[in-house]
Amino acid sequence: MISGRMKDVILRTLKLSEFELRDETRAYQVPGWDSLNHIIIIAAIEKEYGICFKVSEILRLNDLGNLQALINKKTDAI
Repeated sequence: MISGRMKDVILRTLKLSEFELRDETRAYQVPGWDSLNHIIIIAAIEKEYGICFKVSEILRLNDLGNLQALINKKTDAI
């Protein structure tokens, strides 16, 4: 289940006041989430959580549930 913290980062970055984000949500389903904003969102998440993603990790992400799982894995290791 995706966290409120991650939702807040995404919505704030995309300047959306509200949008329902779920585990199965994919980037193309979210208004304003294009290739440039994808990079900005990933950077904002890295900054928020104090983590760094490898390019190979980012390329394997299919949906927000996968992103949350990756965040959880990296923050548990800290």
